[in-house]
Amino acid sequence: MADPLGANALRESTLLAWTSSPTRLREDATTEADLVHAGYRDRLLTELAQNAADAAARAGVPGRLRVKLDGMMLRVANVGTALDPTGLQALSALRVSGKTDPAVGVGRFGVGFTAVLAVSEEIELRSTTGSVLFSAARTRAELAVAGLEAPAAGVPVLRLPWPTAAEPADGYDTEVVLALRPGVDGAALVQRLAGEAADLLLELPALQSIQVDGREFARAERVLDGGLVEVTVGERCWWQFETAAARWLVPVTGGRVRPVGEDVLRAPTRSDEELSLPAILIAQTALQPDRRRLMPGVALAHLADGYADFVAALPVSQRLAMVPVPGFARGEVDAMLRESVLRELTTRPWLPGVAGDQLTPTSATVLPGLSAELAELLGDAVPGLVVPELSAAAGAPALSAVGAHRIGLARLAELLSGLHREPGWWGRLYAALDPLVVDTVAVEELAAIPVPLADGRTVTGPRTVVLGHDLGSDLGGVDWIRLVHPAAADPLLARLGAGSAGVFEILADPALRAEIQDTDFDDVPAATELADTVLSLAAAAAGRGELPGWLGQLLLPDSDGDLRGADEMLLPGAPLAAVLAGDAPFGVVAADLVERHGADALRAVGVGWGFSVLRTELPTGPEQDLDDEGSWWATLPEDPEELVAVRDLDLVDEAAWPAALSLLAAEPDTRVLLADRDGYTAWWLRRHARVGGVRLGSLRAPDDRTYEGLLDVLDHPDVAALTGALAADRVDSVATAELLIDRLADPGRAPGPAVVVRAHRLLAAATAAGTLDLDELSPPERVRAMSGAAVDPAAAVVLDRPWFAAAIPADRLVVGDLAGAAALAELLDLPLASEAVHAEVLGTGRVSTWDREPGAVLAHVASGRELPEGTVVVHEGLTVRLSGAVEADVAVPRWVDEQGTAHWDSRQ
Repeated sequence: MADPLGANALRESTLLAWTSSPTRLREDATTEADLVHAGYRDRLLTELAQNAADAAARAGVPGRLRVKLDGMMLRVANVGTALDPTGLQALSALRVSGKTDPAVGVGRFGVGFTAVLAVSEEIELRSTTGSVLFSAARTRAELAVAGLEAPAAGVPVLRLPWPTAAEPADGYDTEVVLALRPGVDGAALVQRLAGEAADLLLELPALQSIQVDGREFARAERVLDGGLVEVTVGERCWWQFETAAARWLVPVTGGRVRPVGEDVLRAPTRSDEELSLPAILIAQTALQPDRRRLMPGVALAHLADGYADFVAALPVSQRLAMVPVPGFARGEVDAMLRESVLRELTTRPWLPGVAGDQLTPTSATVLPGLSAELAELLGDAVPGLVVPELSAAAGAPALSAVGAHRIGLARLAELLSGLHREPGWWGRLYAALDPLVVDTVAVEELAAIPVPLADGRTVTGPRTVVLGHDLGSDLGGVDWIRLVHPAAADPLLARLGAGSAGVFEILADPALRAEIQDTDFDDVPAATELADTVLSLAAAAAGRGELPGWLGQLLLPDSDGDLRGADEMLLPGAPLAAVLAGDAPFGVVAADLVERHGADALRAVGVGWGFSVLRTELPTGPEQDLDDEGSWWATLPEDPEELVAVRDLDLVDEAAWPAALSLLAAEPDTRVLLADRDGYTAWWLRRHARVGGVRLGSLRAPDDRTYEGLLDVLDHPDVAALTGALAADRVDSVATAELLIDRLADPGRAPGPAVVVRAHRLLAAATAAGTLDLDELSPPERVRAMSGAAVDPAAAVVLDRPWFAAAIPADRLVVGDLAGAAALAELLDLPLASEAVHAEVLGTGRVSTWDREPGAVLAHVASGRELPEGTVVVHEGLTVRLSGAVEADVAVPRWVDEQGTAHWDSRQ
């Protein structure tokens, strides 16, 4: 039989060596057994795949490997350089490798083929250049012929080759045919081999495909950006990055990396050196002969070179997944590689910055929770800021592992100090920071963040500023408070402690009052700037409420260009001007100011149109500079909580009061004060305003008939609104009492008897209540009698007992109500009827009781009066004799004598 590979010579040489040295036989047997059961256990497909990869690489063809189970025969075929004599020598020598070019070879030792002995003792290696057979049975037979005893470890199967004429499977250059040992489960073996196929295709790029019992595993590559190569085997996918010393791969699912965490060093196939790196490491490095462990002292640090480039090539959001996080190393090799990888990641640029550059971690700044909006704003404000995708809390351990500098909100506030940006930038910054302020700690950390103000300044800390709302647009002059610029106003500032103020609070601030009071009349530019600012705010407040009265001190230019207080001027065409006296100290505000800010804003700060209203909270005395204020104040029982009054009433022209009253009634703010009888405005009008020369307080409304015939009616279109400024339906002051007493004494007036009685009753009630100080009133020269005549007080008496009404003449009797008779008598300096007139009942009568007298009962029922109880003296004609102020015998219907006895005339 042909022997192109020199198998016979190799076999004879080995047998000769064994015959001459039986020890050599035992050594070969022991070595082969050790390799099968220790170093190369479970590496059947790995070793055959390595040989196939080497063969394909040497031939320069895509590697293909096929594994086929044929009964109890396992056939493994591949393409590439066929077996040559040198290769056969390596296979049968156990110590010598036939691979001389490391650039195209994976293994270093020929002993790897011993892996086949784990499943077979009958191995046939078929090749297009020749085939050989290794057989345990034939080896034992040869030993017997040579007179050699088989070693206890078993015969060394792979030392003796026999040439065969078999050829490899069609389409393949080499085929290994293994007769499986009895007890080997072929199906399970094939399934296990299929599970190794994908990893082998990763580890051995010279192999393009592996077919296991009809199941195809193919490797495909696609070049990506940044040096990445997408490697797929079936449905599995990896991203691969190749450096000068290694290949790094990471599994990918759905476009996202899935760090491995637990793997082994692959050199290039799997070793037993466990690793905890995020990526698969494949590198050519020195292994021990069994290819399971590294050679002692082998250099590893260089394998990490370029790892940072690998990470930098990944999508930004996935880079941190490739950083080894702190943890226990799996062993010495793992510890060395972890340290080298972390050193590479710490000192090389790969962290993406918001400015678009790649940052070295030690010079990078991480703001946890950074958003895209915040990153855009801080890109040129915070050096080395890492992009938002890597700034989430989940990435903190990885960033810490590579030494990236993590900053908090407090440090951010420091970095922003002194930064000059337009207010809108700050507003956007606050809005972007808002999601990061999740608790009181975050609030405290931002306590020093800069805040731009409306006046152009930038201050430190939100707690010193005020957020405005519902303000105008021209706020640059608001310097009396720290008002946040409108473009920077954001709700976050309120959460950080900023106050809140509307236009009313801003215009009521004491600092503004001080600034107004300190304004120099000679500093026109400063006064104008302040006026424009205040008027802009006032325009926003107009019609929504009252502003402080002291805003009337705001200096404004008048029509002559001079500065005057706002409350010292009127708007052009103001109706108030038509009712003021000629010497009234009012100017007219400049027309251009009206054009710029509008009449409403000017009126809000006190510039007059109609009458102005003064408002003072908690006044403590007559200090509001109102006319005759002290006299009004003296009428108050206590200080009011608020003083609201119409100003400048004393400046009205005497002849213009009808028009002035119409003006007061036309404005809601002043109209309401006319109805407040106890307020200053109505009080002053009653006391000082005159219509037709008559004080307003001496006039009555047309529908008020309380003093009809005594007081004249006010003829005015707005009389309904003026009731509080007219005479009251009661006697509420000395002035009213004096007026009524005078009018009652005037013979030229003809009030009806009911009006006279009512007036007397009200005067008596006021006297009894202490409303009147009688020392301020003089006794009248005449008094009004019940007859309607104005009579001499010396002839008059006040009715205080009802029975005197029928006895005393009406032209001598002054009548109010009986209960107030004493007070009325004191007021008018008149005697009471019961004291000035004495009466004696003439004749005797019959003693009876009221309820026994039919006439008495009927009279009381008819009149609707209640029937008295007790005794009554019944007369048939009742006459009393009067003496004292009145002397006469008078017939009366009933009487009560001085002893209290009731008398009744039964004839009535």
